[in-house]
Amino acid sequence: MVSNPLKGYVCAMGAAVMWASSGTAGKALFAVGMTPFALVQIRVTLSAALLGIMFLLGFRQLFRIRRADIGYFLLLGGVAMAMVQITYFFAISKIQVAAAIFLQYLSPLIVTLFSICFWKERLTPAKMLALGLSITGSYLVVGGYSMQLLRMNGLGILSGLTSALFFAAYTLIGERGMHRYPPWTVIFYAFLFAALTWHVIYPPFHYLRAGYDLRTWIPLVYISVAGTLIPFGLFFMAVNYIRSTRASITATLEPIAAGGMAYLFLGETLGWLQMVGGTMVIGAIVLLQIQREHEQLAPQHLRSQAKSIS
Repeated sequence: MVSNPLKGYVCAMGAAVMWASSGTAGKALFAVGMTPFALVQIRVTLSAALLGIMFLLGFRQLFRIRRADIGYFLLLGGVAMAMVQITYFFAISKIQVAAAIFLQYLSPLIVTLFSICFWKERLTPAKMLALGLSITGSYLVVGGYSMQLLRMNGLGILSGLTSALFFAAYTLIGERGMHRYPPWTVIFYAFLFAALTWHVIYPPFHYLRAGYDLRTWIPLVYISVAGTLIPFGLFFMAVNYIRSTRASITATLEPIAAGGMAYLFLGETLGWLQMVGGTMVIGAIVLLQIQREHEQLAPQHLRSQAKSIS
C-alpha cells in the first residue's frame, strides 16, 4: 500500500477551513470575560468526551494502546497539545486574530527543518519553493505589511511564536505515533491527556460551576467540535497520508479561509496584496501535489508495511 496524496491534501485543507472559523468565535468569548485557560479546558474536555462516546458506540478497537506508550501520549497530549492550545488562544486574547494565525503558521518552517535534519527527509527545490510561497502568502493574506507586529503586545507576540513551536512539536510527535496507531486513536489520547493536564493546572470542572448560559455554550460547543475535534482529526489524517511537512504547509490555507469568510459573511474587503498572498498559498499546495513524490515514510505506508511483516 502507498500513501494516498489526494486524500491527504483534502484532509489538510478541510482542517484549515474549520480552524479558520473558530478563531473569531474564541475572540468573541474573550470579549465577554472568558479566560483563555477556561476555554482551552472546555475545548479539549468536550473533544475527548465526544470522541470517546463515538468509540464506545461502534469503534471500541480504537481505544487499544500499549501500556508502554502511555508516556508517549502524555507527551503528545499533556504537553504538546495542551500548550499549543493555550499559547494560541492567549495570543488571540492579546493581539489580532490574523497576527496570531500568521505567527502560528511559522510552524511549517520548524517542521521542515526538523524533518530534514533528523528524519532524513529530502529537501527538494519544489518543497523549498512551496514553503516560501506558503509563509509569504500567509503574511500577505493576514495583512502583515500593515499590522506593525513589533508594536503589538509583546507577550502576545511571544505567545504566538511559542504556539508555532508547540504546533510543530505536536505535528512531529503525532506523526511518530501514527507509525503504530490509526490517526483517530492518536488524536483521542492526545485530547484525553490534554484534558487531564488542564484539570490539574486549572480549577477542575470549572465550567460546571461558572454558570454559563446558552449563548455562551453554543460557541463553546462549536469551537470544541468544528474548531477542534474535526479539524485536529483531519489534520492527523493528512499527516497519515502525506507526512507532516506537506500537511503543515497545506494547512497554511487557514488564513485564506478566514479572509474569505470575513469577505463573504462580514462584508470585509480584500486588498490586492491579500489576493496575491492567497494565490501564493494555493500555488504552494498545487506545487506539492503536482510533484507527486512517493512518500515511503508516510505513517500509513509504514504501518501497513509493519503489519505485512508480522
